[in-house]
Amino acid sequence: MTVEIKREKSKEIYEKLCKVIPGGVNSPVRAGIGNGFTPLVADFALEDQVVDADGRKYIDYCGSWGALIHGAAHPEILAAAKMRMEKGTSFGITTAIEEKIASKIVSLVPSVEKIRFVSTGTEATMSAIRLARGFTGRQIIIKFSGNYHGHADFFLVKAGSGVSSLPQSSSSGIPEECVKHTLCLPFNDVKSCLAVFNNLCFAQKIAAVILEPIAGNMGVVPASTEFIQMLREETKKQGALLIFDEVMTGFRVALGGAQSLYQVTPDLTCFAKIIGGGFPAAAFGGKREIMDCLAPLGSVYQAGTLSGNPVAMEAGLKTLTLLEVPGFYEELKRKTDLITEPVNQFLKERNIAACIQQSGSMFTLFFGLKEVRNAEEASLYDKAAFTRFFKYMFDNGVYIPPLQMEAWFVSNAHTDEHLIKTRDLIINYFA
Repeated sequence: MTVEIKREKSKEIYEKLCKVIPGGVNSPVRAGIGNGFTPLVADFALEDQVVDADGRKYIDYCGSWGALIHGAAHPEILAAAKMRMEKGTSFGITTAIEEKIASKIVSLVPSVEKIRFVSTGTEATMSAIRLARGFTGRQIIIKFSGNYHGHADFFLVKAGSGVSSLPQSSSSGIPEECVKHTLCLPFNDVKSCLAVFNNLCFAQKIAAVILEPIAGNMGVVPASTEFIQMLREETKKQGALLIFDEVMTGFRVALGGAQSLYQVTPDLTCFAKIIGGGFPAAAFGGKREIMDCLAPLGSVYQAGTLSGNPVAMEAGLKTLTLLEVPGFYEELKRKTDLITEPVNQFLKERNIAACIQQSGSMFTLFFGLKEVRNAEEASLYDKAAFTRFFKYMFDNGVYIPPLQMEAWFVSNAHTDEHLIKTRDLIINYFA
């Protein structure tokens, strides 16, 4: 049994927000539409907890959507950012710190020979596609259902449009011309993808294939090794580029990203979240000959006043440096397993229609499903069960992403005590 907590100040703030901001939020997922109550209004956070406007603490598994791998308000990251802020927060001019973090990423991710910093994941993926089209001189891009690459017009395409029908936008405000060169195919479906690569209508016209190697926006759904290897082989045959969207998985699932786990070398990689250390920062990088097509060296234009912001770069560099501590990822996995292994065992022993899918320190608890391999399967989850569960966890002081189709994130700051509390709450919910 749980007792609903009165959150009067949060409600008051949210009502004011709704009057001046659409839906009261600046990114739709924060509203938690369908959960039936006022979303969390954060005041501050420390380590593995976030505190709302009413002073109530929650164990946090959102972690700024995976960015806070060291937890909130890490003292070394704060010190680095403060030091940089005292020198000036923004110049719109090149700074030495940009070279330092760029060199760090190049040293950690072998596929990246050069890198360009931007401010958001959407900018990174959007720019990578423009670069791929400019480099290849082609227009068609392939994406996969359930993979989210930001809100650029040409990414917002309904699934299944690749072969059977003309592409259609999944959002209002996007002309058909913006999506007509985007093919959206089923994720993890080797046969469907090969059919497109072997289709004469598309042969030698594909500029790039972009995917999340471990999808985190339909819940945690890894690509199969067969699927990834097929994409690498076929893009090479076609002269198309393979782009890994590692906005979420970059430096989260491994120091070398998801590509190091699959042992596949993409042509371009997109990063965000962790590389900013809690500040707005993103990047895209890859082979030197491709990256040198960017202005001012080449004809592909991309720019941004706050790109390579020195405060974000300083915080990001400190974040990456802390990841290099020996045993960091092994310890992070151990922490995550404190929740996932006992819960999965319990679900299987009781034959409960639910499962946890995990990659390193990110995981999703799916309701009504025993395995998820693609967006079509993920969409069959039990919506009512998730809503009940979210409220149960919230009322018990645990904040999880407010939508089923999102990943939970464990940070190095999570204590065993809080992880075990979370584990026990989940098991008691199903018991």
